[in-house]
Amino acid sequence: METSLPVIQERPRRPPWMKVRAPSQDTRYGEVRQLVREQKLVTVCEEARCPNIGECWGRGTATFQILGDTCTRACRYCYVHSGKPDDPPDPLEPLRLAQAAAQMGLGHVVVTSVDRDDLPDRGAAHFAATTRALKAKLPDCSVELLTPDFLGVEEEALRVVLDSRPDVFNHNIETVRRLHRRMRGAKASYDKALWLLRRAKEVAGYPVLTKSGIIVGLGETNDEVVETMRDLRGHGVDVVTIGQYLQPSRQHAPIDRWVHPDEFRWLREQGEALGFGSVFAGPLVRSSYRAEEQRHAAESGAGAVAY
Repeated sequence: METSLPVIQERPRRPPWMKVRAPSQDTRYGEVRQLVREQKLVTVCEEARCPNIGECWGRGTATFQILGDTCTRACRYCYVHSGKPDDPPDPLEPLRLAQAAAQMGLGHVVVTSVDRDDLPDRGAAHFAATTRALKAKLPDCSVELLTPDFLGVEEEALRVVLDSRPDVFNHNIETVRRLHRRMRGAKASYDKALWLLRRAKEVAGYPVLTKSGIIVGLGETNDEVVETMRDLRGHGVDVVTIGQYLQPSRQHAPIDRWVHPDEFRWLREQGEALGFGSVFAGPLVRSSYRAEEQRHAAESGAGAVAY
């Protein structure tokens, strides 16, 4: 009896505009890599397989990931390891991170984390301790926090985090309303993400910039992306980033399409028309990509940038 071979769905081949050079170990990239290892730090650049790691580390910048390398969520698009974390937060991690940032001579530091639903405060106090350590070590450095949703303790966590006075509060909405639960799971909420971003400004008591990111290529339409930007702007968000989804493995959500640079340009224009202080849109853009430029663009009114 004849049997047909199973059909294996191949991931779409990357178009020319998605190709980047491999990093060279003999440049600043190598120095940053060694420093991260020496300080026993985790970076989302590595954990999420960011395509910009060569450029960013080559420029002496990195996005630090605190609270370990194991996430209590399992979003369908994310490469970060998921499971049950083995260890409590390391109380010395904020100090090591601040030391690394000082050695790198950073003027703007981005700090993110895995979701830690296992912790009573979801990691809020650790975020605050990291901000304070950075500001003590680098008084002129601006700090951007890219936080999880602090499920169940949102109000208390926001107050703890914002009491440390980060310059930018970032929470990524990730995708459009129609796809949100499918991609992020039952614990996540599109409306709660919007609430968190609006409430951050109300709780802060000082002029904190708020920011959010969208990934495209998961099955959304461009009109849905514009609608998401409209929702973000309606909740006071100052900065938005839009970038191409990259499928980390065959077990993750498949790429629906490669979004053309012309479409990113159009989305950037739509975001600018909605009144964002800064819109960074492009195939390789990630939430923390050139974050200092994003902040300066929003504060100076420079507006939208495409990559």
